[in-house]
Amino acid sequence: MAKKPITVTVDGVSCTDDVEPRTLLVQYLRDQLGKTGTLVGCDTTNCGACTVHLDGRSVKSCTMFAVQADGHAVTTIEGIASDDGALHPMQQAFHDSHALQCGFCTPGMIMQSLDIVTEHPDPDEATVRENLEGNLCRCTGYQNIVKAVQAGARQMAGGTPDATEAGAA
Repeated sequence: MAKKPITVTVDGVSCTDDVEPRTLLVQYLRDQLGKTGTLVGCDTTNCGACTVHLDGRSVKSCTMFAVQADGHAVTTIEGIASDDGALHPMQQAFHDSHALQCGFCTPGMIMQSLDIVTEHPDPDEATVRENLEGNLCRCTGYQNIVKAVQAGARQMAGGTPDATEAGAA
C-alpha cells in the first residue's frame, strides 16, 4: 500500500512522516513518534484509554486514521505537563485525589477531563459522570476520578482543591 505524507503538530512539534492510509492515529503516535502515554485498550472506542486532543477537542485515537490528522494539532498526555516537568493541574489533581489504581485508564481520563473543563469550567458530579461515560476504569469505582476532575477544574481556574478532595480516600 502506498504511503501518504502527513504533517501533524504533536505536542507543539511539527512532524512530517509518510504513513500507510490504514494507520490509526494511536499507532502513529505510539509506534512512529514514541508517544506511549497514549494507550491502546480496546481498538473499538469503548474504553477511552487512547483519548488525545485534536485541535483542542478530545478524540479517541483508535478510531481515527493518522492521515485524517494531517494539518491538525494533536496533544497527548505527554504534551500537557510544563516544559520543566511540573504536572498539569489536572494531572496533579488526579494524583492528589488518589484517582487511579492501575493507571491504565488515567491518560485518557485526564485528556477527557480537560475537554470537560473546557465546556464546563465548574462541573458538578452529574456533569463529570455524564461526560466521562465513554472512558472506562475497571479499578476505581470513579468516585475519586470525579473528585479529581472537580479539583482540577478549580486549580485550572486559579483556586485550590478543598481539603476533603485532596486527601480523598
